[in-house]
Amino acid sequence: MKNKLAEHGVFIAKKGILFQLVTALIITLLAGIIAGQHSAISTAAGAVISILPTAIFSGFAFKYAGASKNELVAQSFSQGSKLKLALTIILFVVTFAGLNAAPLEVFVAYVVTTASHALAMFRYGTK
Repeated sequence: MKNKLAEHGVFIAKKGILFQLVTALIITLLAGIIAGQHSAISTAAGAVISILPTAIFSGFAFKYAGASKNELVAQSFSQGSKLKLALTIILFVVTFAGLNAAPLEVFVAYVVTTASHALAMFRYGTK
């Protein structure tokens, strides 16, 4: 059974993540064309560090809805926020230690994909 109160939020979250994925694909392709394979891998890693925790957080954020579930909503939101932060840190560590990624490309891709999500939230959230 779908929760009517959360449906709009889930729709907006999906749009935001889709926008992030498209942005990630574009910047990864550009990085690969301009600077080569290592740059493309570093850019893709930075994009994944932004997208994956956001997607997981969205799942937690819209798990519950409604005034009768106020406590569950707050608890789920809190758990999602903590998991998002922890996963982001872990992914940065793995990226730099395991992939020997280029820091500039990683951080630029992370910032651009995170900003694209925020812009999508602004765009789709005002309708």
